[in-house]
Amino acid sequence: MIELFQLDSSLHFPPPAHALDEPPGLLAFGGDLSVNRLIHAYQHGIFPWFSINEPILWWSPNPRGILPLSNFTVSKSLAKFIRKSPYRVTVNHSFERVIHACAKVPRQASGTWITQNMIDAYITLHHHGSAHSIEVWDSKELIGGLYGVTPGNLFCGESMFHYATNASKLAMFHLVALLRESGGEFIDCQLQNDHLASLGCIEIPRNQFLNKLKVAVKQPINHLLWQPRELT
Repeated sequence: MIELFQLDSSLHFPPPAHALDEPPGLLAFGGDLSVNRLIHAYQHGIFPWFSINEPILWWSPNPRGILPLSNFTVSKSLAKFIRKSPYRVTVNHSFERVIHACAKVPRQASGTWITQNMIDAYITLHHHGSAHSIEVWDSKELIGGLYGVTPGNLFCGESMFHYATNASKLAMFHLVALLRESGGEFIDCQLQNDHLASLGCIEIPRNQFLNKLKVAVKQPINHLLWQPRELT
């Protein structure tokens, strides 16, 4: 029987290769959601994911879902929508509203995994300058968006939401444009799903992902691109 690694007060994680096959990718439990631990985790291909009344669980799945920026797919209908869209898009204008909206998205399996502890931790990470949001607005109404973490010159996507058709896709379109401007190469999507696959997300072996991550975290981040501003 394999015992799951329990984190202590240090920032040490076991190697991702030690993650369980069942449940797939579960690596460790415990610790905290401090800024230093979260950044350290993301820099090593590890992220927290747990539900209410569970301990903090840490994951590094194999295979890993990533979206190479060169692979980002814009369908003809989406391209037409983007050209004619009346919506405004901003970066880092309303991180707290975005993460609260994402927390309310129904999850089929076990309710939301964006617990209050997670919300508080990522808001703190945002104030630290390491978590960011993209917002989509219809006039003054927030209708879509996404948020994630930048442990280097990449974006580790956490969640997205939409209240209007194509709003989250519009946010993704502008996220890709931002990352291309900064010289980034891919978005860490963590796990593949049909929606992400339709946008160009692929699965790669964990060791290949970790090699790409090692390069990306050493590249400088262009913080000017993440200053609160309007993108359209």
